[in-house]
Amino acid sequence: MLMLSNIRLVNELDTTGLRRLAAGILGVAEDTLKDLQILKLSVDARRKPDVRFVYSLIVSVGDERSILRKNIPHVSLFIPPERYEFPSYITSKPALRPVVVGTGPAGLFAALCLAEAGIKCIILERGLPVEQRLEDVERFRRGGGFDASSNIQFGEGGAGTFSDGKLTTGISDKRINYVLERLIGFGAPEEILYHAKPHIGTDRLRLVVRAIRERLLGLGCDIRFGHVMTDIDISDKSLKCITVHGGGAKYIIEADKLILAPGNSARDTFEMLARRGVRLSPKNFSVGVRIEHLQRDIDDAQYGNAAVSRGDEFSGGKSSGNELLRAEPPGAGSLLAGSFGAGSPRSRFPASDYKLVTHLNGGRSVYTFCVCPGGQVVPSASEPGGVVTNGMSYYARNGENCNSALLVSVTPDDFGYGALDGLAFQQSLERAAFTAGGGNYRAPAQLVGDFIGKRTSIGCGKITPTYMPGVKYCNLWDVLPNFVCEALNAALPEFSRRVAGFADPDAVLTAVETRSSSPVRIEREDYEATGISGIFPCGEGSGYAGGIMSSAVDGIKTAQRVLTSIR
Repeated sequence: MLMLSNIRLVNELDTTGLRRLAAGILGVAEDTLKDLQILKLSVDARRKPDVRFVYSLIVSVGDERSILRKNIPHVSLFIPPERYEFPSYITSKPALRPVVVGTGPAGLFAALCLAEAGIKCIILERGLPVEQRLEDVERFRRGGGFDASSNIQFGEGGAGTFSDGKLTTGISDKRINYVLERLIGFGAPEEILYHAKPHIGTDRLRLVVRAIRERLLGLGCDIRFGHVMTDIDISDKSLKCITVHGGGAKYIIEADKLILAPGNSARDTFEMLARRGVRLSPKNFSVGVRIEHLQRDIDDAQYGNAAVSRGDEFSGGKSSGNELLRAEPPGAGSLLAGSFGAGSPRSRFPASDYKLVTHLNGGRSVYTFCVCPGGQVVPSASEPGGVVTNGMSYYARNGENCNSALLVSVTPDDFGYGALDGLAFQQSLERAAFTAGGGNYRAPAQLVGDFIGKRTSIGCGKITPTYMPGVKYCNLWDVLPNFVCEALNAALPEFSRRVAGFADPDAVLTAVETRSSSPVRIEREDYEATGISGIFPCGEGSGYAGGIMSSAVDGIKTAQRVLTSIR
């Protein structure tokens, strides 16, 4: 097969257009192309207004050697990457079923790999199935009661279920394509396999999570929603059993293999592990706010004159010729409907994002994280009396606003060197935000112009905040630690030089963002808890991943280690 790289186009093309284009580049008849696949698709906006789609294609033709002898620019022999397959054979089944705690990406992929290898797990999830969880989150957003067991942090699929469903990662691992292919098999869009910045969207991710659940049940796994692991019994440095509360009762599960994928908000689990002598250590993490802009302003900053005004171009599908790729008219509704807002400014290019970081004097960093184009800020508390923000987008990314976390790095020098000191620091910020918001889960908010001027905001400007149950305008300098505010204040002008308008006086800051990563690490050696046999910490909550993809990969690696120990 041949690879055609660095194909720069004004328009996105469908398969027909790509076949015609590839045949022209190779100088062959179109009907001689046996196969064509998109290897990678990105958008290059570095030379505005000359913004281009950039393709890499894989094609199969009859006489590849003769084509290679032509030395056509950007045409080369394609060497397939190493393909990963989970080892699916076992010599004997274990006497005790492994227990998986948590159904985030790490827990789900660990359980899935083991189940398909013939090891049927018991899966404990303190939250509820995604269908019920969605109703609980929507009710909370609309001003209903807070449910500590069913919210954006806790429930089937983990916190990532209510996110943008980003699959970008900083790791390099042969398991990444395996994860992408499995997600597509469970209903994710096929383009995640080749988009440079793949995302699923919260609306489609819910369906993927449910399909994985059905697969696990079909393989004989025992999934118990609303069941919380509350204690463990360790004897002679080995796991003996775990205590569970669920279904209105307390019971014991005898277990010698526990895959621990609790997510970074399972504070009671971390406290219990510390009491039982499991080695924990504090780790660096970040805190800050969510910042919201109009999506059209971010598009203008990133695409320049190539951006098209909101609502100007509506059609559907990809171009097979020279016309623009146009967006579907967005709908309106709630989380349950899977859409919201009046629609974003869409061009032939996708809703744009950004990635910004600056290193301040003294070594502290400020950066953007989890950018949600066309998204909204969502209430992500997991405990009564706290306010936590996060971001979420649907697959279409068709909301009016773009939001991202604007975070300041913190270290044990800021919060203490005790294993659980980071948790206490998070809680103090969340409770301060709860109080500043009025004690009713409204979030404290401030306009960027007022934040820079240290003035109390009294209302919004051109940007309407998307956080529900709502915001209370205030002065965030009275809510957040001074060192956090000083760092944000120093970074905003710098970021505005890189993305025009980032420090727009009307941009909205909503507090507080504390759950970008775990403040705790469960120490492990070769994927097993340090000094304890039978406990396998994994995923973001345990301190070994950061996002859907890296968590899923860590879950697969952990399952492989468990399978080895069973053999």
